[in-house]
Amino acid sequence: MQLNRDELLGAYRRMKTIRAFEERLHEEIKTGEIGGFTHLYAGQEAVAVGICDQLTADDKIVSTHRGHGHCIAKGCDVKGMMKEIYGRAGGLCKGRAGSMHIADLDVGMLGANGIVGGGAPQAVGAAIAARIDGKGRVGITFSGDGACNQGTTFEAMNLAVVTKVPAIFVFENNHYSEHTGDAYAVGTSNDIASRAEGFGMKAWRANGCDFFDTYAAFSELLEYVRAGNGPAAIELDTERYYGHFEGDPQRYRGKGELDRIRAERDCLKAFRARVTGAALLTEADLNAVDAEVLALIEEAVAEARADEQPDPATVADDVYVEYY
Repeated sequence: MQLNRDELLGAYRRMKTIRAFEERLHEEIKTGEIGGFTHLYAGQEAVAVGICDQLTADDKIVSTHRGHGHCIAKGCDVKGMMKEIYGRAGGLCKGRAGSMHIADLDVGMLGANGIVGGGAPQAVGAAIAARIDGKGRVGITFSGDGACNQGTTFEAMNLAVVTKVPAIFVFENNHYSEHTGDAYAVGTSNDIASRAEGFGMKAWRANGCDFFDTYAAFSELLEYVRAGNGPAAIELDTERYYGHFEGDPQRYRGKGELDRIRAERDCLKAFRARVTGAALLTEADLNAVDAEVLALIEEAVAEARADEQPDPATVADDVYVEYY
């Protein structure tokens, strides 16, 4: 697998944008200007970008409560996302969704949601639609190691196999469902992929802290599913740097654990080392991207703060569909 210069720069830009977006939110939430719960994706960027870089706008994804990374990787407007998280009228969902329910149907992002395991049935529905229209599209659910224990996920995997639809189950195993380690909570020897195999579908495994390993494994999986072989799954071994939610003290972590994973399992550091070591990109190339991304995030925050609050008179808009 070999990506050209523009593709490499694009992948790095999207991963850096996710990291910078989340790190800035980590600071902005302390100001009290952002309402509701926020769950940050920092550390898992290689998964979202390694997968979504191979999709089209017609492919549909469903996210989790930790959805900012998936949104950015799938093509959602960064400034529109920031306004949405600030609850502003100019947000992607007019300020109604907040952090946990961002959606943008134009780019195939069917929405984040706060229900653990809630995305799997939706993705299978999208996959059924894709099979009917016959255009080679896929429906993808991103789930964590917590969702792998949910009945909704099991039912969705079974239905996908029975109907042989192009559904893809992406399990991001960051090792902490919320506050409970996977070694305790996952009964299949910490191997989530084997559960999918138990339902009769093919499953892949990859290092979710390595963009290139993720990209290569998902490339094989995507080709397999698009060829009409039915559903498939992939488990990515990854890490999250912040708590389950903003404000989580993470006392369940071992001493020095966060320092270790930041030092040894940072997908951005690994990407930089790989591409500069192979003389595919230079440090100057990557530093230039860093500067552009940080400027974008600065603009996004400033515009979100300046945007209008939603008009209370519109509170019932977009709640019900009118069929007449």
